[in-house]
Amino acid sequence: MTILLWVLAVVLVAVGVAGLALPVIPGVPLVFLGIVAAAWAEGFAKIGGWTLALCGALAAVALVVDAVAGVLGARTLGATPWGVFGAVVGTVIGLFFGIPGLIVGPAAGAIAFEYWKDPNFQKASKAGAGVVVGFVLGVVAKCAIAFTMLGIAAIAYGM
Repeated sequence: MTILLWVLAVVLVAVGVAGLALPVIPGVPLVFLGIVAAAWAEGFAKIGGWTLALCGALAAVALVVDAVAGVLGARTLGATPWGVFGAVVGTVIGLFFGIPGLIVGPAAGAIAFEYWKDPNFQKASKAGAGVVVGFVLGVVAKCAIAFTMLGIAAIAYGM
């Protein structure tokens, strides 16, 4: 059972790390589940409850960051609620076009809805750029949080 849990831990962490940059894969939750599997493999003797609680809290923070990064980026560069709503619509439509759709969709949605509200392409494109900036900053933040979680688990494990 121990070997199976370690294999599961490695697979979950590897897929989770790949998912940090791929919008379709929930990267940080998978990294957290990998840490839980590693803790379980050792009977929670090395990676205990406090470490898991800290990693779980960091995972929750990462989920919030992921949810609001694009919106904050758009708002920072002047998007109105129409542009934010357009980014959400673009994300939903982008789901049908895979990873490129999930990257381009929110920006295109923000631009389209901003332009529909106010036919000023320069202002609308700033809102779209804000969505892209927010997405990139969200990925950077998720990576930092996930690798912090892995570092905490490694220190707890005694590596």
